[in-house]
Amino acid sequence: MTSPLRHIAHFDLDAFFVSVELLKNPSLKGKPVIVGGDGQRGIVAACSYEARKFGIESAMPAMMAKRLCPHAIFLKGSYTEYSKYSRMVTQLIADTVPLYEKASVDEFYIDLTGMDKFFGVSKYTKELREKIIRETGLPISYGLSANKLVSKMATNEAKPNGFLEIEHGKETDFLWPLRVEKIPMVGKQTQHQLHAIGIYTIEQLAKTPVQQLEHVFGNWGAKLWQKAHGISDSVVENYSEQKSLSHENTFDADYADIPFLHNELVRLTEKNAHDLRKEERLTGCVTVKIRYTDFTTVSKQEVIAYSALDNVLLAKVKDLFAKLYRKGEKVRLLGVRFSHLVPMTLQMNLFDKEAERLQLYKAVDQIKSDFGIGAVVKAAGLPISPKKKNSTKRS
Repeated sequence: MTSPLRHIAHFDLDAFFVSVELLKNPSLKGKPVIVGGDGQRGIVAACSYEARKFGIESAMPAMMAKRLCPHAIFLKGSYTEYSKYSRMVTQLIADTVPLYEKASVDEFYIDLTGMDKFFGVSKYTKELREKIIRETGLPISYGLSANKLVSKMATNEAKPNGFLEIEHGKETDFLWPLRVEKIPMVGKQTQHQLHAIGIYTIEQLAKTPVQQLEHVFGNWGAKLWQKAHGISDSVVENYSEQKSLSHENTFDADYADIPFLHNELVRLTEKNAHDLRKEERLTGCVTVKIRYTDFTTVSKQEVIAYSALDNVLLAKVKDLFAKLYRKGEKVRLLGVRFSHLVPMTLQMNLFDKEAERLQLYKAVDQIKSDFGIGAVVKAAGLPISPKKKNSTKRS
């Protein structure tokens, strides 16, 4: 029995951060808008298509962007607003399709395989795009093909605010005229290496013997050759808001000592945040769990703007604990959980203070990886003695 032909759609919100800012302030439409930095310091997190015409791009120093376009409009940006609209689009997709992957706050893969028996896949995908635009006001582009790779590349060619469908068997007709830098994950270094051996187009790459590519690039060479032929068996990984990272402590005695309990919350949050950054993810929901001496267990969760920053997450953990804790009652277990996980993207890391903090936390993470998890801890997370001596059991 042969496997059914795959139908994979890739949806990408166009200039997402800028598009949200335009919804908030329509007078900015048609102007060179930059999110991130102020023209003197900071980094460009996102820019409008009008700004891109001046050569401005993400991750560029704001000062350079200002030189390229002196009349550009710089906006600070808002994690909270971007997270809100990301969730709106996610919910519209979740309500419409059986299987989807949230690849980032503004990017989705949808597996429509088998739906051609009941619906026209093309018609279904177009209607979903129109629904998202109608209900959110945000522009969104999509590509539709037999696999994730070709669909993503089709989306990139369809932007801004368009769509492109690649028929089965027509992958190379679409890919080969494109330049090699259009291939996802082909960065500047790989591009220069390919140019150095005379490869500029995807067709040239596809027609280069795989052994030659492996000689230059190692295992990456074979993968490049496959990409050039539109070959990809990567599956759409089902997104679930329940997938999570968590740590909890069961104490060997029950305590109502607030400084001690706060100390444990700091330590648990720090461990979770370390795991979060190690997996290159952001969390959009924080949960605190408390078990009292009579084994009554309660928990409270709140949705937050997507983050991987200790200071942001710890503030929410302490806030939830304060709302949840029954004053004076002894506690035998504390837990902290992060859910609504999405992959960390470049754009979400480029806001001034957040970017600086993230780099600091990543530097600390590296020290922990090299010298052990206890090599660096927050002062607030250091062991303290409650009113009764205590040791903890980690579960």
